[in-house]
Amino acid sequence: MSTLLDTPPTSDRTEALVVPARRRRSGIRVHVTRFKWLYLLLLPGLIYFALFRYAPMFGAVIAFKDFVPFLGVWGSPWVGVDHFVDFFQSPDFPRLLANTLILALLNLVIAFPLTIVMALLLNELRLNLLKRTVQTLIYVPHFLSWTVVASLTYLLFALDTGPLFHLLNGLFGTNVDFLADPDWFRPIIVLQEIWKNTGWGTIIFLAALASVDQEQYEAAIIDGAGRFRRVWHITLPSIRPTIIVMLILQMGQVLNTGFEQIYLMTNSLNREVADVFDTFVYFMGITQGSYSYSTAVGLFKAVIGVVLIFGANWLSRRFNQEGIF
Repeated sequence: MSTLLDTPPTSDRTEALVVPARRRRSGIRVHVTRFKWLYLLLLPGLIYFALFRYAPMFGAVIAFKDFVPFLGVWGSPWVGVDHFVDFFQSPDFPRLLANTLILALLNLVIAFPLTIVMALLLNELRLNLLKRTVQTLIYVPHFLSWTVVASLTYLLFALDTGPLFHLLNGLFGTNVDFLADPDWFRPIIVLQEIWKNTGWGTIIFLAALASVDQEQYEAAIIDGAGRFRRVWHITLPSIRPTIIVMLILQMGQVLNTGFEQIYLMTNSLNREVADVFDTFVYFMGITQGSYSYSTAVGLFKAVIGVVLIFGANWLSRRFNQEGIF
């Protein structure tokens, strides 16, 4: 009986819920007004993602239709998951999956650690002028387009005229056409990725290294620790959360091997190892007009990327490490 008497009327309970909601809305309004210029700077980025990232998701529905341009998206007949079944049963699927995963693992195992190593080496430079010069030199390749990188590669490895063609064949006593040999396609792709993006990837790790407590280094020096031990026991543990976050984000890009780079380096002689999901989507969708089939392949790739991000984040949390969410 006392519980019923102590219960506030319905109008009071409604008011108790409405007042905090009003306060929250007022707080958001005040916050936006206070930081309006920051939100204004954020607006172009939001518009970009809305127009070029989220709006195109509407077109993914044609992966479940037999899309006919004259009928439009909604007028095309619905076929369900037939395109996915056809792709998984086709002989192209295991080849594309193997080529994509091999390139992705090579970049993950070789290129990603080299970014950390480069950041550690730059951090050990004590002469600021030398450090800034080296940073500038290794940043420059990132701003070159893949077309320029591919052109330089063709000039360096060109048959009979390329300087690296003569140097490597002279050292090993061979006569290999590196641009046409399937065995050399993957090493060239990885070397291009390292040369172009390793320096740029050090920016985040250098920012993380700048926040490491210098007193730990001083204490380690007093205890007689050398540079290698200071890096192993202080530097790497301090930037481990950053490494894990970047690794999780990298996992989401495992199947994104880069269309432009692969397409420019592909020819009729190395196509067997060069075809990946990105180039296959282009050839099937643009050159052959199989829009629904190519969209299904692209959607499959995107879903796998999302699953890998969530899986890597779960593993990070499972081992008591920081994740991205």
